[in-house]
Parts: sequence; structure tokens; C-alpha cells
Amino acid sequence: MFDDLFKRKKLIPDKLPGYGFRMGNGIWLYETDIMNGNFSLIVSITESGRIDTSVIEKENGEEYVLYKTNASGTFVGEVRTAIESVLNDIIVACFETAVFKTEQAQKIIEYVRKTYGDELEFLWEKFPDNAVWRRKDNKKWYGAILSVQKNRLGFASAEFVEIIDLRLQPELMEDLVLREHYYPGWHMNKKRWYTIILDGSIPDEELFQRIGTSYELAKK
Repeated sequence: MFDDLFKRKKLIPDKLPGYGFRMGNGIWLYETDIMNGNFSLIVSITESGRIDTSVIEKENGEEYVLYKTNASGTFVGEVRTAIESVLNDIIVACFETAVFKTEQAQKIIEYVRKTYGDELEFLWEKFPDNAVWRRKDNKKWYGAILSVQKNRLGFASAEFVEIIDLRLQPELMEDLVLREHYYPGWHMNKKRWYTIILDGSIPDEELFQRIGTSYELAKK
């Protein structure tokens, strides 16, 4: 019924307890009132990320199931709207946009979340495969992940790859981009930004250190 809401979304389990979910028998459960308190909405999320809903009519304790059928009408439409509003709020609080698929991209996203408490921001509707991290104090970017064709980086292939753009001191840039697997910043000021393809060619630990450097440089 509400599957389209969760397309390109990935659950962040650590966010669920803070929102009000509780774990029971391997399933996260959240309950809230809807329809002026006349109904109780229960949202369940399995550990694999499967989402389901149930609605209980408080007056008689019976489950209201019409919203899950092809039934039409003003009232059932209002119930669906109320459920969708709650689900959208949960998505904002407990899910991330799941655009980037490579193992290294996912490791980096999780590292930044745990280290700096930052989530990727998708700022451009026309470019849904581009996202940035910004410092909380001054809103300056310290990293970007994008999906681009390899020929944009000077390769013959037109296949899409996931890349990260990071900051570096200008005086160090020339030597860095001469090294294998480092490229001038894609879509960035090439005096201050460089690019790495997230295919494992650069070890994770080195990337983590370089993200830290970029984070500090964005402080200025």
C-alpha cells in the first residue's frame, strides 16, 4: 500500500529508539494515535527493513483493514492520508536516501555518520545521484559523493561509477593528483578539491583519514 514511499530509502536502525520504536521478538514497533485519537496506528519494521502497518479502532478494539483494500470514499481516504503522514515523518527521522550502492560508499557513509553525526544531503532535485556532507557549525561542504560516467574523469569507458570529492590544501594538490587513483576534483574547484573512485582502489582507512582532513579544512 505504501511501498512507493520507501523507494530509494534505507533504514537507519540506530535512529528507531529515539523516535519511539521499541523492539519485540525481532520486530521494531511504534504506536501512535490518528484520526483525532479514534484509531491507533501501529507501524512495524523487521530487522531486514520490511515495513507494515495496522490500524485499530479504539472504540471496539477491532482492526480497520479497508485502507489496505481497493475501497474508496472520503473516510478511508482520510485514514490513508493520516497513515502516510506518520510514515513520511518516520522516513525523515529514521531512513536515508539509498542511492549509492558500492560497498566502499556505504562504509564511508556509515563512518561519517558515526564520527561526525552527519547525513548526506541531496540538494538538487535535477541531480538525485549527487549528495554532500556539510559541517554543522558553518554549513560548509567537506565532502561529496556523486555518480558519474568514467569518461568524465578521463577514462574511455562510459560506465557509471561512484566517486567522492574531498578538500585538500592547494599546495599539496599538484603532487596528490599525480598519484595513481587520485583525480582533479570533479565539478569542484580543482585547486582545492580532488576525486577518488569508490571502488576499493584506495584503502578505507586512508579514505577515513582524508575525510578528517577535509572536515578540518572546511572549518576555515
